[in-house]
Amino acid sequence: MSLSSAWGPTRVPTTALLTDHYELTMLRAALQAGTANRHSVFELFGRRLPPGRRYGVVCGVGRALRALRAFHFDEESLRFLLDTDVVDQPTADWLADFRFSGDIWGYPEGEIYFPGSPLLVVDSTFAEGVILETVLLSIYNHDSAIASAASRMTAMAGDRPCIEMGSRRTQELAAVAAARAAYIAGFEATSNLEAGRRYHVPTRGTSAHSFTLLHGDETEAFRAQIAALGTDTTLLVDTYDVTNAVRTGVELTDGKLGAVRLDSGDLALLATQVRALLDSLGATQTKIIVTSDLDEWNIAALSGAPVDGYGVGTALVTGSGHPTCGFVYKLVARADTDDPGAPLVSVAKKSTDKVSVGGRKFALRRFNDRGVAELELIGIGAPPVGDHNDRELLVPLVQGGEILVEEDLAAARERHRRSRAELPLEAWKMSRGEPVIDTAYLDEHGSLDNPYAPKL
Repeated sequence: MSLSSAWGPTRVPTTALLTDHYELTMLRAALQAGTANRHSVFELFGRRLPPGRRYGVVCGVGRALRALRAFHFDEESLRFLLDTDVVDQPTADWLADFRFSGDIWGYPEGEIYFPGSPLLVVDSTFAEGVILETVLLSIYNHDSAIASAASRMTAMAGDRPCIEMGSRRTQELAAVAAARAAYIAGFEATSNLEAGRRYHVPTRGTSAHSFTLLHGDETEAFRAQIAALGTDTTLLVDTYDVTNAVRTGVELTDGKLGAVRLDSGDLALLATQVRALLDSLGATQTKIIVTSDLDEWNIAALSGAPVDGYGVGTALVTGSGHPTCGFVYKLVARADTDDPGAPLVSVAKKSTDKVSVGGRKFALRRFNDRGVAELELIGIGAPPVGDHNDRELLVPLVQGGEILVEEDLAAARERHRRSRAELPLEAWKMSRGEPVIDTAYLDEHGSLDNPYAPKL
């Protein structure tokens, strides 16, 4: 076994209790009523994008499949459920033998999504499908929110790299998932070492202000850092006086300093001044990295400044104001009996502002002759017919309980790059707007109004 293959956790605890109480009380009632084994289809989707967003990014697929693999009820979990009367003994007996045996289709990781996109289709019994609801929503809502924000940031950054550094601004395990999601959406690296170990996301980091303050003066601190990390290191130059710090760093490295980091003040103005100073000192190859509460709007505003990279923290790990995607998980079709061959009946919610579209979904992205996306086309009950350049969006993830997809992050990262590049130019605008392409439904009669379309 290579060292790198041994980095991941060797033992994953059960994920079965990462769920809501009512999932198991529904199971308990359905088992008692004799309806638990009815063939059912569940769908995970979002009714709308966060206000002003023009597209979203699918993320969390790999983590969800990993959670599914570890979704089993061990003796300790079952004892807790019985002792607290969440389940009765017949339900506990059913859970003890549980292993998901159904089929799951989904949008692959890194793909773009729009309102109504059926990101996951779970085909199983009611019992097997319903108890997965919470853990699937938890992963998809978080990871897709982070990836969607990260995509906007990397779009604004262009060729300049972004580094994720938000671990101290969110819950410790959420930070690991956020680093993974950001990397898929184009970030180059993370400060989080667990994300490096678990997911092989490249890690970066040098020093904070405390390291400078530890030493008698800036020269002593910089000399110590350079001695340990080499001249290619990045020096944090705004602890005291930026100009003096830059001069000191260049002098200590004979003009070969790798980079300086600016973490406060008017970043555009400072970057311009520092670039001029570095060039005047002959350090023309020294890069300028900026941090300090950056978001996609700040990054866009810095596009004309002589900046070589961005470090992003708080805004990224909080979804840049939208920490969840609002995804829901709904039953869209079910049989009337336990007969495996019983026909499926479409079911849907009619609640005000919370409607759903019944029926098993199939999805296709329609492109024009120039290869630009122009429509999210969703078939109900049957796949919509595409032409030579349209793309089917749902891929098999699980078949007969067997997980089919084992994908590294590089593939998801490349998929996202390609998928985002297919969008109309309006997708890159930072002004508030509606989804950049529409969603349309096709049923056996030809068409159906989109209930998720923005109301005028």
